[in-house]
Amino acid sequence: MKHSNARDAWDSLKADRQAVLVDVRTPEEWAQVGMPELDSIGKKVVALTWGAGSEAEFIHGLEQAVPNRATPLFFICRSGMRSQKAAELAAQAGYETLTNVVDGFEDRHGPGTGWKACGLPVK
Repeated sequence: MKHSNARDAWDSLKADRQAVLVDVRTPEEWAQVGMPELDSIGKKVVALTWGAGSEAEFIHGLEQAVPNRATPLFFICRSGMRSQKAAELAAQAGYETLTNVVDGFEDRHGPGTGWKACGLPVK
């Protein structure tokens, strides 16, 4: 598994037509804090909540959204912790190219870190 900051993940998502961003936060977080916006690069975020105890449901949803296990996947959450666990679970399920966005969506690792604080597109 690779690790990336939000800015580098954005650049990779733009450069690789096949790459997919998986946001593993909750519907409440998406509604209250926002979501990454990928329309400008012709993509949609896969919004798929991960949480302890929901592993089977998460993998089933991932298989439905991204059936090709060779597809490069970038995982994001609020701070990089849940996304790490989700990426590990995806690896166990046979997904091959996984990257955790370590600074997450919000700036939990200091000013200017995280998707939103970097000024990357949000909705």
